[in-house]
Amino acid sequence: QVQLVESGGGLVQAGGSLRLSCAASGTIFRINAMGWFRQAPGKQRDMVATITRGGTTNYADSVKGRFTISRDNDKNTVYLEMNSLKPEDTATYYCNVPRPEYGINYWGKGTLVTVSS
Repeated sequence: QVQLVESGGGLVQAGGSLRLSCAASGTIFRINAMGWFRQAPGKQRDMVATITRGGTTNYADSVKGRFTISRDNDKNTVYLEMNSLKPEDTATYYCNVPRPEYGINYWGKGTLVTVSS
């Protein structure tokens, strides 16, 4: 059982920055990948960025060069630094921890990011 708690969302003007945090607790032994997804109203949930325990990152093309994902394994926390925010970045952002070895996919409850123009 893994619990994920996101924080850091809010309202920001276009061009501004936010940093999201996701703290993992519970059965977190040897978590490998962690990631951020986002979902706007009426849209599907899409991958934003992922990072492995070893630090390998992957980004959606729409955020590449603007967002940076990082993690602190000692603190069991993953971050998403978002710069040069655009109105199209507006969405609820969800922390994700897949555990395919157990057939389970964990999600946080989400944190809302609103970018005004």
